[in-house]
Amino acid sequence: MENNRLIYVKAILNILTALVTLILCIFLLPRVIIFFMPFIIGWLISLIASPLVRLLEEKLKIKRKAVSAFVIIAVLAIVILLVYIVGAKLVHEAVDFAGKLPDLWQNLESELDGVGENMSGLYTKLPLSVQERLMNIGNQLEDYFSNIIESIGTPTFTAVGNFAKQLPDIFMAVIMTLLSSYFFVADKAYISRFSQKYMPESLSYRINLIRKSFRNAIGGYFKAQFKIEMWIYIILFAGLMILGIDYAFLIAFGIAVIDLLPVFGSGTVMLPWAVIEIIGGRYKRAVGLLIIWCIGQIVRQVIQPKIVGDSIGFEPIPSIILLYIGYRAAGVIGLILVLPIAIIIVNLYEEGVFATTKKSVEILIEGFNNFRRLD
Repeated sequence: MENNRLIYVKAILNILTALVTLILCIFLLPRVIIFFMPFIIGWLISLIASPLVRLLEEKLKIKRKAVSAFVIIAVLAIVILLVYIVGAKLVHEAVDFAGKLPDLWQNLESELDGVGENMSGLYTKLPLSVQERLMNIGNQLEDYFSNIIESIGTPTFTAVGNFAKQLPDIFMAVIMTLLSSYFFVADKAYISRFSQKYMPESLSYRINLIRKSFRNAIGGYFKAQFKIEMWIYIILFAGLMILGIDYAFLIAFGIAVIDLLPVFGSGTVMLPWAVIEIIGGRYKRAVGLLIIWCIGQIVRQVIQPKIVGDSIGFEPIPSIILLYIGYRAAGVIGLILVLPIAIIIVNLYEEGVFATTKKSVEILIEGFNNFRRLD
């Protein structure tokens, strides 16, 4: 009896430990990541620079610390240049698009009025209660989008002031990012030496498992998805340019971001857009949008098996549930990160990281079932 009590106490402690760890990961870990974000960005830059440093070491027989600064500066220059070119183009089109939103909204209202006149015969045949509901929904949507347009057009002087106040912090973060990226490359073995000297073996084992799973999820899932979305973006941008769509660079980027989300895909935007064009009588543009969408789907099906496989390892229904949880928890960022996090957790589960917690739960369930039996 005493041994059974001790086993139950251990099981409860194991479960409490798992719950505390989970709570810390949910509430504390994001704050820690944001706090140390300059070092995380520096580590990512070091991952890009390390292969080049290693190549120069092997080919030119140059010491690591002597060449790291040059390689990191070169990598930073390339990354900053690319980010500046793409970001400047996106910001330019976004600002121009925001400035023309009132005119675009008026054109959309006139087009919707024309659609309403074309469908007035069907609308009058509906029951009065349905007509009233549709009218209320239309008014609510109109007020909602009107408020959005007004808020976009209002100058945000407060936001500009807050940005100015944060300039010293931004400057310090940039300095820390550059310094950390250099030292992560120049003294790559420091982390492994530190973990071997001060970290318990059991904790080091679990961290290595997490790092391996994280590398597989980030290096596999995101890298593959990025390659696919680059092709999808090129197809979207070229197709929208051929159709003469304004702000093709910005619109193609937005659709590609939506296409990055599993289950949704580019059809979430392209198909309703084509339907609206058909209702508005612009049949050529509608056909063009459908052709662009079909080409993108064909290209995806051709390159996806080779790059990332036929699926990401989750069935559609669990994926939808996870996406909803991610969106409710962290918005768009949650939508993007929830499935890679799920992949990491599944990998850790398969590696046996949660074996102790699982066994503890089984012990408590078995003890509870034995206790509640009347015989």
